[in-house]
Amino acid sequence: MKKNILTIAVAATLAFVASIATAEDMYRGAWYAVPGASYVNPDSDLESSNRGAGAFLRLGKELSEHWDIQFGASHARASNDINGVGGKYKQSLLGVDALYFFNRSQFRPFVLAGFGVARNKVDYSRIDLDDKNKTSPFGNVGVGAQYLISDNFGLQADVRHVWSRAGTESVGDDVGRLSADRTVGNTYVNLGAIFRFGAPAPVAKIEATPEPAAPYVKPVAVAPEQKVESLPAIPACVEKFKTVEVSAEKLFGFDQATLREDGKAELDAAILTIKGHPAITLVMVTGHTDRIGSDAYNQKLSERRANQVKEYMIANGVDGTRLKAVGKGKSMPVVGCEGLRGAAVVECLAPNRRVEISAEEKIQAGCE
Repeated sequence: MKKNILTIAVAATLAFVASIATAEDMYRGAWYAVPGASYVNPDSDLESSNRGAGAFLRLGKELSEHWDIQFGASHARASNDINGVGGKYKQSLLGVDALYFFNRSQFRPFVLAGFGVARNKVDYSRIDLDDKNKTSPFGNVGVGAQYLISDNFGLQADVRHVWSRAGTESVGDDVGRLSADRTVGNTYVNLGAIFRFGAPAPVAKIEATPEPAAPYVKPVAVAPEQKVESLPAIPACVEKFKTVEVSAEKLFGFDQATLREDGKAELDAAILTIKGHPAITLVMVTGHTDRIGSDAYNQKLSERRANQVKEYMIANGVDGTRLKAVGKGKSMPVVGCEGLRGAAVVECLAPNRRVEISAEEKIQAGCE
C-alpha cells in the first residue's frame, strides 16, 4: 500500500512541475464524456490477488477556470490465489470526483479527490470457502492530465488510489481459516478518450484597420461683396488619433493570453510607426473579450492580453512612459449576436474579441 501511495505522490509532483510552464486558457463550460480502460493493482491485504483490468465511464462538467466535476462508474477484476485456492476478485465503483486543473491550455494537469459506493467481491473456486461480498463507502485521491487534440476530442489519463472495505479470508496450516472485513487500498491507472459537447469550435476573424481621420482646418468666413485676392494663411491645428484593432485570435489564439509568434508581426508595424513619430505622446493598449465566460475572468483575460502587448512593445524599443495598458473585459461589445446559439454565436462575437492600439499624435498646438 505504501508503494501505491508513493506512486500517487510522485505523479502529483510531476504534474505540478509540468503545469508551471504552461499558458493559461479560459474554461468553456463544456460537458464531456470519458469512456476508457483501467489497470488495477489490488491491495496486499487481499492476499495473493494478481493485477487485473477493467473499464469505466465518466460524465464531466467544466465548472470554472480551475474546477471540474466528474460522475462515473467502473468495474475491474483480477485473479485471486490463496495457498493454491483459485478465484476472482471484483470491484465495482459508483461515485463523483472533484478535479482541480492547474491551467486550461491544450495540456491540462489536475489533481482529484472523490467519494462514492464500492462493491467488493471475492469469489473462491473451492466449495468449502465462502465467497465474500462487501458494499461500503469509498474515497479516492489521484493525479492526472487531459490533452485536447481538438476542441471536441482529447485524452484523459490518471493514477488514483481507492480505499474501501472488503471481506477477506486467509488460509494456512497454522491458523486455519480466518475471515475479516478490512480496509483495502487499490491503485488504478486509467486511460480514456474525451468527447466534448456544448463547446463550439472557435472561429478566428481578423479585423480591418480603419483609415485615420482627415486633418481638421478651421474655415474662414468671407463677406459676400469682399473681393478676395487670396485667403490669409491660417495656422493649422491638427490632432490625429489613430486606432488599430487586431483580432485577439490573431495575436493570442482563441481564449489565450500568450502572444503567438505569427501574431507578433501584427504589432511590429505599429512599433515602427510609434518609434518613428516622436510627436506621439500616448499609446493606449486596450484589451476586449466577448461575453462567453464570467465577468471577473474576462476582465482578467483582457488585462493580461493588454499587458502582454505593452511588454512586447517595450521589449522592442518603445518608451514605456508612452504606453498605457488597460482591460475592458466584455463591457464594450461592438456586436450583440442575440438569439444565436452554438458555433454561430462564437463566430458572430469575433469582433468583440479584439485588442485596440490607439496612438494620439499632436502635430500642432493651438486647437480650440
